[in-house]
Amino acid sequence: MREAGGATHRAMSRHAASVALLSVLVLAGCTTPLPLPTPTPLPTTDAARTSTPATPTPPPAVLQPAGAPAVIASGLDAPWSILRLPGGGVLVSERDTGDIVEVLGDGSLRVAGTVPGVAPGGEGGLLGLAFRPGDGAQPDRVYAYHTAASDNRIVRMPLTGAPGSLGLGAPEPVLTGIARAGNHNGGRIAFGPDGFLYATAGDAGNRDAAQDPTSLSGKLLRMTPDGAAAPGNPFGNLVWSLGHRNPQGIAWDATGQLWAAEFGQNTWDELNRIERGGNYGWPVVEGAAGDARFIDPVQQWRTDEASPSGLAIVGDTLFLAALRGERLWSIAPATSGAPIAVTPWFAGELGRLRDVTAGPDGELWFIGNNTDGRGAPRDGDDRLYRVPLAPAG
Repeated sequence: MREAGGATHRAMSRHAASVALLSVLVLAGCTTPLPLPTPTPLPTTDAARTSTPATPTPPPAVLQPAGAPAVIASGLDAPWSILRLPGGGVLVSERDTGDIVEVLGDGSLRVAGTVPGVAPGGEGGLLGLAFRPGDGAQPDRVYAYHTAASDNRIVRMPLTGAPGSLGLGAPEPVLTGIARAGNHNGGRIAFGPDGFLYATAGDAGNRDAAQDPTSLSGKLLRMTPDGAAAPGNPFGNLVWSLGHRNPQGIAWDATGQLWAAEFGQNTWDELNRIERGGNYGWPVVEGAAGDARFIDPVQQWRTDEASPSGLAIVGDTLFLAALRGERLWSIAPATSGAPIAVTPWFAGELGRLRDVTAGPDGELWFIGNNTDGRGAPRDGDDRLYRVPLAPAG
């Protein structure tokens, strides 16, 4: 079904590009799923059996927004992913232009590079960004997930220059062959605490593919920085978890636990704790079903309250950017495994929200997405925002 509902599109683009409205693909019916796969267990080493447990450390603080959001930059065109670089630069991907835009200290924008081969359409285009530092033999690199003419793919580009004059070199394919469609393209990428690259892949309209462990569709993928299946993957391929419809947010808490945000169809959007080889039920179930074959979400929302895209964890709090819900959700504490405080922020004030990330100096940064063809753009949209965080309660 949807990435989100919304008002009639009004063209708003710095690049004078025309964004066409998506014809939403209505999916109905549920065919018999393939036999549920069994992941291969990880071997237990002697070192793992005899190691002394580490002394537990107190979890980080539960945080919440403190005050009104302030605008960092405006005039972005269908922005999708915020990438804060360790050297101080800030990059934002623009879905329909294929541009990776640098946000300068005064809030102005400059194009750091344009990813060749981006084929925007519907929910596809230039989507997630990730960063991998150089190691002496290789330069710093920016990874990008994007829709091409025949597939979704991940590429990487050398990062050049310094903040204020960042540039990107020629792209090199990392992974190709992820199914593309007008919707359900997934698109978020991030390096995990284990050093491997994770990617969210939607079902691309092929519902049953989400239950097929040999397909990349409807999965969370885990790979080496060069795009090979990472050691320890449960099915011996790129698949880390399956049974997803359209996941678009991933983040890790202080214990190393992976979380993912996922679009449902007509009823429930989900926040999931991701387990190695875990099956999250789509298309057999949507939301919490109490079916022992599948892992239920930790939190679910009606689709008009969420349509979750970006996900970040700051302190011991998950922050989730909602598109159709037009709000920021906080869910805490993350490390409890069963968060008990779920709170909406800025509901209806800023429009559609696409991505969220930890900012400097205890801030939270997030971007609006009113110019993506489904929102109602206002003067200056889309914007990158900041808001300070403070301990909750």
